[in-house]
Amino acid sequence: MVVTENLAAFITQTGSADVIQIGNLPVPEVGPRQVLIRNHAVAVNPVDTYIRSGLVAFDLPNPFVVGCDSAGEIEAVGSEVSRFKIGDRVWCTNQGLLGRQGTFATRIAVDEGWCFALPDNVQPTDAAALSLVAVTAHLGLFREAKLQAGETILVIGGTGGVGSTVVQIAKAAGARVIATGRSDAKCQRALQLGADEAINYQNESITEATKRLAPDGVNVFWETRREPDFDTAVDVLAQRGRMVLMAGRDARPVFPVGPFYVKELSLHGFAMFKAAPQEMLACAQDINQWMASGKLKANIAATLPLSETAEAHRMQESATTGCDGSLSGKIVLTV
Repeated sequence: MVVTENLAAFITQTGSADVIQIGNLPVPEVGPRQVLIRNHAVAVNPVDTYIRSGLVAFDLPNPFVVGCDSAGEIEAVGSEVSRFKIGDRVWCTNQGLLGRQGTFATRIAVDEGWCFALPDNVQPTDAAALSLVAVTAHLGLFREAKLQAGETILVIGGTGGVGSTVVQIAKAAGARVIATGRSDAKCQRALQLGADEAINYQNESITEATKRLAPDGVNVFWETRREPDFDTAVDVLAQRGRMVLMAGRDARPVFPVGPFYVKELSLHGFAMFKAAPQEMLACAQDINQWMASGKLKANIAATLPLSETAEAHRMQESATTGCDGSLSGKIVLTV
């Protein structure tokens, strides 16, 4: 049977969420080292909105299918594919970037190096929601900060897409986790995700609360805000502590140089989409174990159909560039 259905969310020009179109596109041809995935779920990330708006400029295919993440089942494999077969359940991320076509479609062709096995007991919606954020958390915690069991980490924004995943993975690795939230409800959610302590920064200074909870300082400070606070980070970090940056593209904050080097601190900035396939595979092996065992759970704030992609982008933009605190977790779309 020849498959012709391929409903997709795509753009032909950058702009507001209104430029997103929903319609049928040709089923992509599978290259020698690619697999054809019949998607069941996809997820929205802030970077999706940056690319769609033109804020982050890549050379895009035209039409360009939006999105980085997906989970589904393999329908066809290329002649040189060795790791997968038809019928395998998989998840993938890092698509829609650096010239690669995106994921928000019924069917997508993806290089097998970017695909990872989906454990039998994990739902596609959960895998899609976790894919980019879990790889981001893994890279930042272990490749960059080299987090060790028994260390203490402070996660700013412990219920957001990335923050909630950092909380869970750090806890699974044996760290003591302190998270921040902007309300008692979000702090309670951070505790449910595994945080040992939660700070409501609307009621208490992050600096004062952290010094109370960790008098000797935290070993890792994970910053999720678009405007990093280096004064707070340097103040609460322990000797030879590590700060992780993965947001704040246009930020130009004040930096306390003297205290930073006197405490022998280190600063780790990284972009998840620059990781090599083999680096991501190493992340995926741990992520799959944690998802299968229940140590890592998706933090899903909203679930919509693919036809509502434009609305999903508006919701995501309101939560990131608009600083709307109502969204707590990932937006997932079913395909």
